Amino acid sequence: MAAATLPAMPDAEDVRRIALSLPDTTEKVAWSMPTFRVAEKMFATLPEDETSIAVRCPKEERDELALAEPEKFWIADHEAQFAWVRVRLAALEDEGELHDILADSWRQAAPTRLLETHPRLGRPPGA
Repeated sequence: MAAATLPAMPDAEDVRRIALSLPDTTEKVAWSMPTFRVAEKMFATLPEDETSIAVRCPKEERDELALAEPEKFWIADHEAQFAWVRVRLAALEDEGELHDILADSWRQAAPTRLLETHPRLGRPPGA
């Protein structure tokens, strides 16, 4: 019987693989960093040293997340006026959580035609 191994924390390659697996997603370098877009609308970035991501998040939810889980979520000063939140990759439980975060951001940027084509994409079970 093989020894159990702990799942590796998600990294920049996981972000890229998961983001690009979402329908109609493309990668484009902007501001010297990888950005991920659906129908030309940005839904995620992989800033600076690639230890975090920035994703779309309604301001009310973003503020609650940053207060409830500051080790995982924070608001970058230059993004404070926008509906974006930063996520520390090392603080995520697993790839599933990363997928859920990216899919939620994708849904916020995706056009109606894609949302209608992929109604359950990234939705929690039972949603």
